[in-house]
Amino acid sequence: MSKKESTILAKLAAQALSDKKADNVRIINLSNLHNAPAEFFVIASGNVPSHVSALSDSVFEVVKKATGLNPSKVEGYANAEWILMDYFDVVVHIFQKDKRDFYRLDELWADGEEVQ
Repeated sequence: MSKKESTILAKLAAQALSDKKADNVRIINLSNLHNAPAEFFVIASGNVPSHVSALSDSVFEVVKKATGLNPSKVEGYANAEWILMDYFDVVVHIFQKDKRDFYRLDELWADGEEVQ
């Protein structure tokens, strides 16, 4: 996937999350960081497990419709405390607020550049 395609996918995911009322949606560009696991992280919070699941469903539907891509892996959907959607160059993290505060992924990757 090209850098442009990855950027588009990250923005599609962020928009899908925003449209479903996710909190604190962020896109972090990790492409300039050595050993980063992806080019972009998209991070957002939901209020309760059903909201977190709905956010994940929205990302899946929007990205699939726009690009034809499915995530290579989805983790955490059953508990919906932290759902990870792996699109290789773009990894989407959807947390319940308390889990996001606990794991502090935003802080862990603070050296990345935030995308508007």
